[in-house]
Amino acid sequence: MAETSTHIDVAVVGGGIAGLTAAYRLKEAGRAPEVFEADSDIGGRMRARQEDGWLVETGTETLASHGYPATWRLIKDVGLDRDGGVLKVGSLAGVWRGGKAHAGSGHWVGTLTGAGLSPGGRMAMTGMLGGLLPALGKVSTRRPGESPLGLRTVAEFVDGRHPDLHDYLLQPAASTGWAWDTRRSCVAPLVATMVATRGLHGWRTYRDGMDSLARKVADRLTVHTGRAVQEVTESPEGGVRLVFADGHVVTAREAVLAVPAPVARKLYPSAPADELPFLDATSYSRMIRVTCLVDRPLAVRQSRGTKKVYALLIPEKEDGYLAGLTFEHFKAANRAPRGQGLVSMLTAARATDELMDRPDEEVVEALLGRATTYVPELRSALRRAYVHRFPYAAPEATPDALRLQGAFLDRPVRAVEFAGDWVFQRPTSEAAVQAGELAAERILSRRGPAVAEDPVRTARS
Repeated sequence: MAETSTHIDVAVVGGGIAGLTAAYRLKEAGRAPEVFEADSDIGGRMRARQEDGWLVETGTETLASHGYPATWRLIKDVGLDRDGGVLKVGSLAGVWRGGKAHAGSGHWVGTLTGAGLSPGGRMAMTGMLGGLLPALGKVSTRRPGESPLGLRTVAEFVDGRHPDLHDYLLQPAASTGWAWDTRRSCVAPLVATMVATRGLHGWRTYRDGMDSLARKVADRLTVHTGRAVQEVTESPEGGVRLVFADGHVVTAREAVLAVPAPVARKLYPSAPADELPFLDATSYSRMIRVTCLVDRPLAVRQSRGTKKVYALLIPEKEDGYLAGLTFEHFKAANRAPRGQGLVSMLTAARATDELMDRPDEEVVEALLGRATTYVPELRSALRRAYVHRFPYAAPEATPDALRLQGAFLDRPVRAVEFAGDWVFQRPTSEAAVQAGELAAERILSRRGPAVAEDPVRTARS
């Protein structure tokens, strides 16, 4: 941990990828940022660690080869692309239906296999995609609420259509990846992300774990871990005052709050009135992930002739307690020792509500009871399990939040800025990186050359 000065240039609160990106771009422009992370390590929701030959990841991150321009810029800047640090994911996602996994969700293979949709569901999907075509070019990943899809929730978007479109397509996709309730979350960010990334085709993963990029970036910065900020205030004379949990006080010219919106709201109670509505409207889904170290490379039962499924999407219609399973050894061979495996269980909302505050042993036992439906050998193969809780799993992108987002993005530049995927209401690491870049650009515009164009309005990536 670096020594903390009393007076610094820019304070970045939060050592996740959004805060690290903001700090990196500020340093690149000649500023002297310092990052303060409350936890003992950096990475935020993207962390990994080695456990006796297994690579245990706490989140669910993968990297798209398309639609992630800011992330790929950062990867290239720190040289992560030059040493084999990014691997291609050769296996597929699949949906559980009728006692087996149907591979090809979000992938062209799904057009051949159906990916769990009935014949009527496939026809309805074709019709839905045809109806979406006129709107696709107008769907922004940065301002999703201003697209032709409007503020309709996922459930409202498919209301009146074939039930498969909700039950075996959009609901499992939104729930497994983002822990969304389709009755609360808007469809526009989901569609915008799928269009930008071209579905689940051409996905990548970090060879050394999902925090590889964060660590590469952090190595080039001044980072203080175990430093919890308690309050942030903007001084009337200019500058920012940060009070830490241990009573230490630091002043800075500017600050970036790269933490979840509810945390930012608590840290910065004196935030300007035009920022409060969006901060207050930004809510989060919750999730539990249990990582299981197993003594063999387990697989889910699936249709013959298709690639192995590494991500099993479990529809609420089929279960309602488990949202998904991931088979990390099929995502990348180095996730487990040779001949062994790594399986993760992801909770649906009901299980999250029941288990969030329960002891680890109860969480593991409750989820194993369901997971053996899909992988009968999981219990007998289990060697160890680790429970990861996410009270801020993903911004929910509710109609209220999307309605207020535009005014928040158009607010005046100030000494205290914000970063995180919630800024764009899109639960992806790409959104977090883009938000970090935007926060840096806004701070630089206060004392440096003005930004020629509003990146939020002009960019469509």
